[in-house]
Amino acid sequence: MSHRKTETVLVSFLVVFLTAIPLFAFAALPYKIVPCDGLNCTICDIATLAQNVLNTGIYIAIFLSAVLFAWAGWKYVTAGGNPGKATQAREVFTNVLIGLVIILAGWLVVDTLMKTLVKDSDGFGPWNKICTYQTDSAGRIRGGI
Repeated sequence: MSHRKTETVLVSFLVVFLTAIPLFAFAALPYKIVPCDGLNCTICDIATLAQNVLNTGIYIAIFLSAVLFAWAGWKYVTAGGNPGKATQAREVFTNVLIGLVIILAGWLVVDTLMKTLVKDSDGFGPWNKICTYQTDSAGRIRGGI
């Protein structure tokens, strides 16, 4: 196997492995992305679902950006004075930064738009908190208006 192919396989494995770590650690991700099960869903569950999907997407994007920044940094450090490899590493840095800015700007636009559309009587309200939540007898969170 050539050196280039070995490097590609190792990097691919590393990215997949590091992407799966939060699934095992359950760190910062919501307990359940879909807050209801079956036919007992309410309108409040839709707002919770939207918030959970956005949060999970942002967590994954930031994690992958950190991995790609580290990989680009490694490529830059190991370029060994080769201008082609250094340029390639800078391109990865630039592309990851642009992608991260686009993702976070998209989140900001959606959040601002939803806050504007779901105004509270007091003004600019949090759209993801339009429903009050109560727990049922089993301790599960249930939505209510």
